[in-house]
Amino acid sequence: MDNHLIAHRESILNNGFTILEDVYTPEEVESILAIIEAVDPSNPTFRKTDDLFAIRQFLKEVPQTVPLIFNNNLKTLISSLFGEGYFAVKSIYFDKPELSNWFVAWHQDLTIVVDQKKDIAGYGPWTVKHNQFGVQPPLGILQDNFTIRIHLDDAGPDNGALKVISRSHLKGIYRPEIIDWQVETEMLCPVAAGGVMIMRPLLLHASNRTTNNQKRRVVHIEFSRADLPDGIDWAERIG
Repeated sequence: MDNHLIAHRESILNNGFTILEDVYTPEEVESILAIIEAVDPSNPTFRKTDDLFAIRQFLKEVPQTVPLIFNNNLKTLISSLFGEGYFAVKSIYFDKPELSNWFVAWHQDLTIVVDQKKDIAGYGPWTVKHNQFGVQPPLGILQDNFTIRIHLDDAGPDNGALKVISRSHLKGIYRPEIIDWQVETEMLCPVAAGGVMIMRPLLLHASNRTTNNQKRRVVHIEFSRADLPDGIDWAERIG
């Protein structure tokens, strides 16, 4: 592994995130967007409001994008930074329109999406959202999972770029209401179109409203290598 990727792997380990530019060419970004724009938005897994257009189970619902999303650059990053055995377990496409006032408060990503609800030791609490079963798994699964956010537009300080609290992924379950701002410092994570942000789900993160009337289109994909206990399985598994 070259020094460039070693630095990114160390950043994920120590800080909980890293940013890589130019994982996708402008042509690849345009091809992904063209496929998305051609889909039927009336599908029940799609959510469309004035503030947000979202496609849940994106890779399953829009499979034409899979070869473009998993280009050689992304596959090399995954194997180099995390090793083998990982597969996608959740994918969402977000389009926050130019006039959206959508913002996201500080949180960790504590749930996984599975195919059914069942009483299993170490799994809970449970939620049901958009007809999908979400559950908080054992901490070890969350510590081993990672998320890749593929940016199809520039995301900067005026356009809803993520804010994170570096190293918060090392503190286990860290409730937003007990954040000690005498100790913690938020960091802004701008990413240009075609770049990706890779992060651990336990990293505290948030985003502000847009103020520059620009689009914020992102493909969010979560990865795991965990085998779930008998009785439940991943609701979405690709790879």
